[in-house]
Amino acid sequence: MDSLVTKGAIMFFTQLQAAKQGVITDEMKIVARKEGLSEEQICSLVAAGKVVIPCNKNHKSISPEGIGKALRTKINANLGTSKDCKDYEAELDKVQTAVKLGADSIMDLSTHGDTRIFRRVLTEKCTAMIGTVPIYDSVIHHQKDLAFLTAKDFLDTVRLHAEDGVDFITVHCGITRQTVHQIKTHKRKLNIVSRGGSLLFAWMHMTGQENPFYEYFDDILDICVEYDVTLSLGDACRPGCLADATDVCQIEELVRLGELTKRARQRGVQVMIEGPGHMALNEIQANMEVQERLCDGAPFYVLGPLVTDIAPGYDHITAAIGGAVAGMHGASFLCYVTPAEHLALPNLQDVEEGIMAFKIAAHAADIARGIRGARDKDDAMADARKKLDWEAQYALAMNPDRARRIRESRAPEKDHEDTCSMCGKFCAVRSMNKALNDEFIDII
Repeated sequence: MDSLVTKGAIMFFTQLQAAKQGVITDEMKIVARKEGLSEEQICSLVAAGKVVIPCNKNHKSISPEGIGKALRTKINANLGTSKDCKDYEAELDKVQTAVKLGADSIMDLSTHGDTRIFRRVLTEKCTAMIGTVPIYDSVIHHQKDLAFLTAKDFLDTVRLHAEDGVDFITVHCGITRQTVHQIKTHKRKLNIVSRGGSLLFAWMHMTGQENPFYEYFDDILDICVEYDVTLSLGDACRPGCLADATDVCQIEELVRLGELTKRARQRGVQVMIEGPGHMALNEIQANMEVQERLCDGAPFYVLGPLVTDIAPGYDHITAAIGGAVAGMHGASFLCYVTPAEHLALPNLQDVEEGIMAFKIAAHAADIARGIRGARDKDDAMADARKKLDWEAQYALAMNPDRARRIRESRAPEKDHEDTCSMCGKFCAVRSMNKALNDEFIDII
């Protein structure tokens, strides 16, 4: 959309403003086509705040996607440079790999160098949604240590990211001076593990001032309206270990995010809510339901959740387990976790493993939620397996190259090429096909 779009006497800046007036935008039409829903259904869901379409007017290369529990579960990949890993080309390779494997969104979490270079390349060339966390860049862009940054510095960085075409921004608006007191009073095992949340806690602690993202929330809304930037209200108090899950700090912040959601929607700004974090499996459903109630059905964007704390090197698995359960109960956007979580910046292989783990989790959630067409490929795979049609199985696989590579690297003997090297002529499918066709079943 242009900065201000006029259709007849109707004027709007954002997808939400358009939807509230019954205007179906080009972006809504694309999302409707991708999701197999009517344009009117998408428009209605956007108007109600149940679906967001993050799509900055300056991100010209984007292929719009919708986020909401009535739609396919989307996945995000966190990438970006750091002081120890500052190769722009390597990060771009990861971006291309992530998008190729099915990531719907890339969050640029760069914390070193000229971050604007990487961000502008993303919004110029990447078809996926682009998200950022402006507080990271505030220190880098203004070249000031944290205690010397002003509220204006933070807001200027938000505007900079919006101008560069970022589709959604994470702003930790829910952590306030009251939260600082709570963190000190209600002793957590692992305190705050959100990087943005910890920076704001430190800034408030050092300056004695209120969180600028909370205090000047209306100014942030002005920027978001101008560029149609979607707000991802950050969970500064998300639990970083099982022991801190669903505590007073997390829930109190969520209540505040629900209040801010209403204010944003009134201004025509699209909103999604970020959530846990580390959490035992049996707590996930309740957290999804509480979020939906407190935040009036705003799309829920979760990191994992990670269902155990003791699997470094395998946290893509612990998080995908939690992500599947969260998605089944209403989370609509899953932030991937890689094997390098808690250990290092992910390399290309880590990115691949993280994306695939979360594609599986998202797909499993879609099947459980009954999303239209979600199980079609699974049913087709069953047909292909019944026929022992290996080419069809490869074509239906989430990662065809990997499936083919594994089978061909351990190929069966030539006299039973229709099976695999695990079962050979003991293959159950082969035996059943022959038995039901009244054929002789040769084993020896």
